[in-house]
Amino acid sequence: MTVLSHAKAILAAAIAGVCFSSAAQAADPYPNKPIRLIVPFAAGGTTDIVARIVSEGLGRELGQAVVVENRGGGGGSIGADAVARATPDGYTLGVATVSTMATNPATNPKNPYDSLKDFVPITNLVNVPNVLTVNPSVPAKNLAEFIALLKANPGKYAYASSGAGGIGHLDGELFKSLTKTDMVHVPYRGSGPALNDVIAGQVNAQFDNLPSSMPHIQAGKLRALAVAAPKRLPTLPDVPTFKEAGLPEMDNMAWYGLVAPAGTPKAVIDRVYEAAVKTLKDPKVVQRLADGGSLVDGNTPAQYAEQIKRELELRQRIAKERNIVSTN
Repeated sequence: MTVLSHAKAILAAAIAGVCFSSAAQAADPYPNKPIRLIVPFAAGGTTDIVARIVSEGLGRELGQAVVVENRGGGGGSIGADAVARATPDGYTLGVATVSTMATNPATNPKNPYDSLKDFVPITNLVNVPNVLTVNPSVPAKNLAEFIALLKANPGKYAYASSGAGGIGHLDGELFKSLTKTDMVHVPYRGSGPALNDVIAGQVNAQFDNLPSSMPHIQAGKLRALAVAAPKRLPTLPDVPTFKEAGLPEMDNMAWYGLVAPAGTPKAVIDRVYEAAVKTLKDPKVVQRLADGGSLVDGNTPAQYAEQIKRELELRQRIAKERNIVSTN
C-alpha cells in the first residue's frame, strides 16, 4: 500500500467513525437525560402528592430521574401552559387534572391553551374522591347542619379553593347553587396553601381532593362532612357520600394523569405509558396511593383522551348553567 493509499484509508476510517458515532447518538434510546414533570399547583396538595409518589416509580422504570417542578397559579393554568409550550421531545411531561383540562377551559375565555389540541394524553394515573371539610371551630357536625348554618348566615362563611376556575371553585359554586346558600370564595395558588389556612381557621371550609386532606381529617384538624365517591370509603366509614347526604350532583371524582406537549413522538408516549403502567402495578405504589384515598387507574392514551373530552363537556355544561366565569 502506498503512503497516499494509507492516508486515504485512515481518512476513510475517521469519517466512518464520525458517522458511526453520530448514528449511535441519534439512535440513543429515550430517555438519556432527566425528565421534568410539571405539577401545575403548589407543593402539598393532592396533585403534588400523587406526582411525587408516581415520579419515583417512573424514574426507576425509565432509568432516569423524573424531577417534579411545581408551577402554581391561575388555577393550574400557568403550569399547564408551560407543558403545552414545552419542546415536544419527551423531556417535559405534565400532571393533568380536572382543573387544568376541564374547569379552567370551561370557565375562563382567556385560558391560554386548548386542552384537546395542545397535549398528548398518556394515561390517567388515579381517580380521587373529593371531600368537603370544615375547620372544627365551625358549629356543624354534618352536612345538613352546615347547610342550615349557611342559610342562617348568608355571606358570613368562606370556602378556600386551589384557584379561580379550579375544580374546588367550580364544586363550591355548584354546592352553593344546589343548596341555595352563600359563601365567600377565597382562591389560592394550590390546594396546599388553601388547606393550611382552613386548618388554621383563617377560612372555614374547603372542597378538596381527599389525599391532601386525609391526614388532617384523621388528626382531627379538619372535619369531613361528605365525600364525592361511588360509595363510602373504608378509610372514612362514618362520612357519607354526597349522594347519601342528598346531593348526588356533587358525587364527581377528581383524576390526575400524565400528558405531554402536542407533537411528542408516539414512540416516546408509548415508552412513558409502559413505564407508568408498570409503576401503577407496584404494590408499594398502590398502597401509598390508596392510603391517601387515590384509586389507581392506568387507562390507555386513547381512553384517557376520551375521559378528558367527557370531563370538559361536563364542566362546560355546568359553567354555562351556573353562569360561572373566571379570569384567573
